[in-house]
Order: sequence, then C-alpha cells, then structure tokens
Amino acid sequence: MMKRWIIAATVLLLAGCSGSANKSYYQLPAATGAVTAVAGQDTGRQLWLEHVAVADYLGGNGVVYQTNDVQYVIASNNLWASPLEQQLQQTMLSNLSAMLPGWIVTGQSLGADQDVLNITVTGFHGRYDGKAVISGSWVLNHKGTLTRRAFNLEVAQPQDGYDALVRALAEGWQREAGQIATQLAAIR
Repeated sequence: MMKRWIIAATVLLLAGCSGSANKSYYQLPAATGAVTAVAGQDTGRQLWLEHVAVADYLGGNGVVYQTNDVQYVIASNNLWASPLEQQLQQTMLSNLSAMLPGWIVTGQSLGADQDVLNITVTGFHGRYDGKAVISGSWVLNHKGTLTRRAFNLEVAQPQDGYDALVRALAEGWQREAGQIATQLAAIR
C-alpha cells in the first residue's frame, strides 16, 4: 500500500514539473538610437496607416524560427506579449511619426485628403544562419494612385537567444520604417 502511494506521488510530481515550463513573453522595444527624420518634408500631409497584416504562420502567439530551408518552428514557451500585428502597427506608427516631421501619421482615418498605407508582412522570424528576416510589401494610395513596394531585410543577430532575436527583428522593422518614410516623402 505504501509503495502505491509513493509511486502515485512521484507520478503527480513529475506530471506537475513537466507542465510548468517557463514561458517568456516578448514585446518589440521602442526605437533604439536616433530616429532620422527624412529631409524636405511637405508639412500638413496626412498618412493613415490603415493596417499591418501578417502571414498566417506569424499570427499565433509564438515567436517563429526557421530551422532549415523548408522548416519553421513556432515557439510554445517564447511568446509575443501582445498580438504581433498590433505590435508591428504601433511601432510603425511611432517610427513614421518621428521620421516624417510635419506629417500627421495616425492609425485612424482622417478624411478624404489623406494617403492610405497598408503593409503585409510575410516574414518576421529568426533563421538558422543567425539572421532575423523581415519581408513583405506595402501599398500606398496617394490621391488615387497606387504604389506598391516589396521589402526583404536580413539583420544579423549579435548573439544567440530569443532576446537577441526580438531586438534584431525590431531593428529591421525600424530600418524598413526608414525606407518607407524616404519613399513616401519622394511621392508628390
């Protein structure tokens, strides 16, 4: 009888330990370093960042890591603290607002006289070669004229681990914001 009790207690203890893996939650950090404003701005231009969409495999809670040329792993213990789409939209709004002085950049419609930007993110993950991958495309509606641009960035991770991966992804997203800001300012 005592043996059964010890076995049952051991099984319960092991089951409890195996289910209590530590989870880590990640939020994209605010822009690091100086955010460079794009020169030669028109003041008073309005930009509505209508939506940032992510590919289905990026839409879950887990941070994504590519283990070889065809395989991806979605982490079960390294999770986004809030939905990735939401984080990407908020950081892009902050970056574009800082980079486009004199512009009104918002996540809300401002009316008829505004540019409308939509971004689709098809890659936002770590890769087996130590790079963070940020890819996708954006579409701008400027006075009825549509402009589409693709992007594909790779940022080297300075060290291993999810913390370094998230920082490298944030750096790449900030770089892409700079590219978008430069291209938006050039459109007249």
